[in-house]
Amino acid sequence: MAESDKVFTGSIPKFYDTLMVPLIFEGYAADMAEIVAAFSPGSVLETAAGSGVVTRALAPRLRADARYVVTDLNQPMLDYAATRQGADSRIEWQQADALGLPFADASFDVVCCQFGAMFFPSRVAGYAEARRVLKPGGRFVFNVWDRIEENAFADEVTRAVATVFPQDPPRFLARTPHGYNDVALIRDDLGRAGFTNVEIATREKVSRSQSAREVATAYCQGTPLRNEIEARDATLLQLATDRAAEAIASCHGEGPVAGKIQAHVIVAAGWESPDKQTTER
Repeated sequence: MAESDKVFTGSIPKFYDTLMVPLIFEGYAADMAEIVAAFSPGSVLETAAGSGVVTRALAPRLRADARYVVTDLNQPMLDYAATRQGADSRIEWQQADALGLPFADASFDVVCCQFGAMFFPSRVAGYAEARRVLKPGGRFVFNVWDRIEENAFADEVTRAVATVFPQDPPRFLARTPHGYNDVALIRDDLGRAGFTNVEIATREKVSRSQSAREVATAYCQGTPLRNEIEARDATLLQLATDRAAEAIASCHGEGPVAGKIQAHVIVAAGWESPDKQTTER
């Protein structure tokens, strides 16, 4: 993963939250909130919280006496998330690295992470940290995107932006968000981190937007793809966005657009259960 893949600064957090979140993240955040709340946890740690879409979905579903610690490595994203959340004494905001969590062993009933594991420099280390801070019987709930070919808009944007930089095409979307999609590898990484019970469900949803232009702006200006484009030639950001918009419109029409998105949703436990085998759905 390139260092720029982790940089969410400048105008990216706002574009990310106002455009990317409703486009592809809200539906999966609702799913995660439902899964986590079903465990009725007394304490929850969220890592890689980004602009807070899961936080906003999960907080209303937690117990009145729950402790909810929300973290992200990127302080600008965490600051933005806090501004989008209503007052809630149960929530603690803290900058933290998912690979080196500043919490004691066995501190939380649930650790959750929405679309963050793909950015971990070492997934095994990140998973091991999640397991370390889980109480006995606790769950690690997270999701990752499936391969880019199963995610229409991301694939179309990547191919369109490549036409602007044919000698050095920006590959952020394929390399990082969609680069950790092998279910067998995910299962193996979790096993190496000490998780013994793993359930994986692949969930398809539909991404919708009012226009191809909005989708192109979301991906090209609201993700670290922007960093890659500007590193090559900042004056071509608008051209890259235009090419992406044209490509999406050619596939999905000039009006409101809809495209397939697909992700893996994982629930892992690090404790042995004699009557339950590791499963995959």
